[in-house]
Amino acid sequence: MAYHGGDITVLELVERYIATKTGVRYNTRVGYKTVVNILKKEKFGNRRIDLVKPSDAKLWFIKMQSEDKRSYGTIHSIRGVVRPAFRMAVEDDLIKKNPFDWELATVLINDSVSRQAVSKRQERLFLEFVKNDKHYSRYYEAMYILFKTGMRTSEFCGLTLSDINMKERKIRVSHQLMKTRAGVYYIEKTKTENGVRDLPMTEDVYQCFKSLISKRKKVKVEPMIDGMSGFLVLDQNGMPYLANHWEKRFQYALGKYNRTFKEELPTITPYVCRHTYCTNQVKNGVSPKTLQYLMGHSDIATTLQYYTHYKFEDVQKEVLELEKKQGGVK
Repeated sequence: MAYHGGDITVLELVERYIATKTGVRYNTRVGYKTVVNILKKEKFGNRRIDLVKPSDAKLWFIKMQSEDKRSYGTIHSIRGVVRPAFRMAVEDDLIKKNPFDWELATVLINDSVSRQAVSKRQERLFLEFVKNDKHYSRYYEAMYILFKTGMRTSEFCGLTLSDINMKERKIRVSHQLMKTRAGVYYIEKTKTENGVRDLPMTEDVYQCFKSLISKRKKVKVEPMIDGMSGFLVLDQNGMPYLANHWEKRFQYALGKYNRTFKEELPTITPYVCRHTYCTNQVKNGVSPKTLQYLMGHSDIATTLQYYTHYKFEDVQKEVLELEKKQGGVK
């Protein structure tokens, strides 16, 4: 393939960019393949890169959202591949400027569903319901742990008996449990380098792990995945639970709650548990650096976003408590 600005198409550029990305994770490879397939179907994929203007790039995204009905999140992912591909073309002196160097939110409507934290009362109502329900009580300990540790669901699914230090009351998070589209289980590194961390157990979390381990399903042959075994929660086939399993358990439990009680609860998913944990830690006065460590965020900016969720009531409470500590107004 000739590689100079006048001959190379958007599709060819993206394929060349992807060829330079070796050693990427499975999900990333799947994402690359999706973008390539989209560009093969889109007229934009056949455009010469030296003729693509910023307005062309913007109109292409607008068309995908308004006509093709692609979500903001999907287009954001596409841009996450196309933009650095064009940046590579600039670095290779094929084009002078990157036509994708602009903020997506200035052009498209962000229709992403906001995943809000639930209140402490809503969290308590949901967990109490699960604990006392004849069917869903079997999932109580795991749901409680997800609410009270802030772990990513795939991190929790990847936990083995050797990762739980009951003596020192410490949880070692060092990997995730995933599954390919072909149904093959595999162990993946944590989402970020900062994802490798030791989490302290509160007394309640300790008791939940203790119960979870004691009730752990006994199998004749322990499933072995990439050299690891002893996974905490196993399904009816003796295989470890995955993130999508917990998504369904939360969905069904919430559905039953909302059919049972007049006052319905908002959406509660494993990610909402993580979001709620982080929000509660902010309200409890945990410092940004400590919270970054607990959440396994690679960038402190991600953590700091939670400190912008304060409402007037939160600020008022903190100011009044500070005043009380200082002995009030003189």
